[in-house]
Amino acid sequence: MPAKAIMIQGTMSNAGKSVLTAGLCRIFKQDGYSVAPFKSQNMALNSFITKEGLEMGRAQVMQAEAAGVEPSVRMNPILLKPNSDTGSQVIVNGEVLGDMRAADYFRYKKQLVPRIMEAYRSLAAEHDIIVLEGAGSPAEINLKSDDIVNMGMARLAGAPVLLAGDIDRGGVFASLYGTVALLEREERSMVKGTIINKFRGDVDILKPGLSQLEALTSVPVLGVVPWLDLDLDDEDSLSSRFSAQRKGAPLDAAVIRLPRISNFTDFNALERHPAVGLRYIARVEELGRPDLVLLPGTKSTLHDLRWLRQSGLEAAIQKLAAGGTPVIGICGGYQMLGESLSDPEGAEGGGRMAGMGLLPVSTVFRRDKTRTQTAGTFPDCGGFFAPLSGAPLEGYEIHMGTGGGLFSVRDRVLGTYLHGLFDSPALLQRLTALLLREKGLPEDAAGEPEDVWTYKQRQYDKLAAALRESLDLPAIYRILDRGLEKGGAAR
Repeated sequence: MPAKAIMIQGTMSNAGKSVLTAGLCRIFKQDGYSVAPFKSQNMALNSFITKEGLEMGRAQVMQAEAAGVEPSVRMNPILLKPNSDTGSQVIVNGEVLGDMRAADYFRYKKQLVPRIMEAYRSLAAEHDIIVLEGAGSPAEINLKSDDIVNMGMARLAGAPVLLAGDIDRGGVFASLYGTVALLEREERSMVKGTIINKFRGDVDILKPGLSQLEALTSVPVLGVVPWLDLDLDDEDSLSSRFSAQRKGAPLDAAVIRLPRISNFTDFNALERHPAVGLRYIARVEELGRPDLVLLPGTKSTLHDLRWLRQSGLEAAIQKLAAGGTPVIGICGGYQMLGESLSDPEGAEGGGRMAGMGLLPVSTVFRRDKTRTQTAGTFPDCGGFFAPLSGAPLEGYEIHMGTGGGLFSVRDRVLGTYLHGLFDSPALLQRLTALLLREKGLPEDAAGEPEDVWTYKQRQYDKLAAALRESLDLPAIYRILDRGLEKGGAAR
């Protein structure tokens, strides 16, 4: 029997759709159901490589973890990775289809519906419940033609819709009512309830507004979800991590916030370590004298290296490295640290640039993308990073450049293609101990971090507990059981 389906849509980007979807996945799992997430089209630079070597968005990986199932590219059949202001790399079922301008993709996307439905039906045949996530807003009236991710996808899946609004940004009643009002009559009938998300304060103050919203939209408010202090893998550049900073930690680590930064989830485990104060910086005056400089991945290495050079950050990092500050580059950041970068096939627009000259590596970009999960140990090396030698590692590679190998180490500069480097408990502890010792502090100055997997599971359970308290779950189960065929909101 095909899975039952329910869909979370939002009034805008960053309304909390991904987190609500993950929370429902966790609740259904806890209640004994086999559940999987699904998002037909995702636009994000944070991606993941499955065990089959296929690429998918990290938000669906996070949701799969919450559901207790292996991440599958079927959960995110289309991934758009922006590589310019007007275009993206289009990835279908985990493999690169090619680069497209936005207008070209808009005309083309309807051809992808059969592949989307093949992925969806395959998941639905294996699970009891599918929790779908929309994208942006279903009321983007300029984009509604041939929609494949919001109401169009809900219709294809027969999924009733719960519409979420972000009260923290203000105007939540207007955004919820306005979204419903802009929907077509058939689409409005698919909305079975609304959710107010990210609320701070006394819910009783909201009650008159909730009653009026229900009268205006003719659907019930299914809950007011409080602002949750959770640490889940983020999806895109709206991440609050970029402005957060833990003060008072013994170590100061600075991540360069590149314009097209990708896979910054690489640094989540490092950020959680009690000894590390992690901050993202985009200007020379913010850099200071950190204990560690981190160059992240990027969707456009040449473009972001040019920005790094023009902003003055390249020279500042080179000066710090010359003075003994450790520098670690991952993926695109690794490529930047090398001696040269060339793009003979036009994978990044063509051209050749000198690198930062901190590692003996020359990168040549090819259109073929390396996609693989990787396990091993940190390479034997001398010098500053020698204590890391032999540390067990597990992660994945995703890059279009060749040259330099998985790791390159010279003096106090380290480059690697391995995403998830800091998720290794042994390596993370050795690195923080090394940095603390370098600073003249005891190696146990801030204690040990919690195991990454245990930490994540605790976050998912915390999310589920909060949603159980704030949502009308009996009504949500009734909506799930009725689907779209029988119509009507569940009260």
